[in-house]
Amino acid sequence: MNRVTQVRFGYFLTPDSLDPGEAIRRALLCDQAGYDLIGIQDHPYQSRFLDTWTLLSFLAARTERITLFPDVASLPLRPPAVLAKGAATLDLLSGGRFELGLGAGAFWDAIQAMGGPRRTPGEAVSALEEAMQIIRLFWSGARGARFEGEFYRLSGVHTGPLPAHPMGIWLGAIGPRMLNLVGRLADGWVPSSSYAPPSDLPQMQARIDDAALAAGRDPTSIRRIYNVMGAIGQGASSKPFSGGVEQWVDELTHLALEVGMDSFVLGLPEPPGDQLERFIAEIAPRVRENVAKQSGAA
Repeated sequence: MNRVTQVRFGYFLTPDSLDPGEAIRRALLCDQAGYDLIGIQDHPYQSRFLDTWTLLSFLAARTERITLFPDVASLPLRPPAVLAKGAATLDLLSGGRFELGLGAGAFWDAIQAMGGPRRTPGEAVSALEEAMQIIRLFWSGARGARFEGEFYRLSGVHTGPLPAHPMGIWLGAIGPRMLNLVGRLADGWVPSSSYAPPSDLPQMQARIDDAALAAGRDPTSIRRIYNVMGAIGQGASSKPFSGGVEQWVDELTHLALEVGMDSFVLGLPEPPGDQLERFIAEIAPRVRENVAKQSGAA
């Protein structure tokens, strides 16, 4: 299990085109309030959403300290070489405040309607593995780079620029083969509580760890970033991420210390009201304190 000694907190920002100013306001609030991350889902075929990559670029210029990432980028609609160059560019322009969240694809009817390929589950995972190799090759600065895969090819391209920091590839992964890929090759794992509830995390973590060890990797080198969909309620609740402040503190402390999740990206109801401010003021500091004390890092 990943041994967590400190935790980070983020916000799952909806790229709503109906009120772009509100999306920007929330991002600036997160930057100023002390959040660590902003993750933005990537569904280019969703007509009411802004383009995620353009929004990330705009926010990188408007914010000062927060790290940004696509949560997660839709690979079938974004060629890996272009993704790699765009990510490295954003990392350079933001002073090292960008990470690359990446997914194999979902909603295949919509992807195909937008001109993208339709892939079987097995093809999607294989294409993702090829894409990770190409992206890392692009971040190497190699000249005349070549790659011959089933889904992607490079034919003597000069790669670059280099990112400003050792940028990670964080995979959105649920199924067994995807989890094995995380363990073998990825720098981070980004599940969402909507698809991977807390009760499922231990067995998923074990599969990642086993795959990492089999590949000769240290499992603790893989970041574990959990998209937590919920709301701060009143008092106790039978459902996770819906109780009061005390329940939130207990749940996130448990997930960090006993399950090994090191980052929590908060997805709130729309509109969130004052919950963005309340979470970072009332919940995050207590979870950080609990983790530091109980892990011996204090």
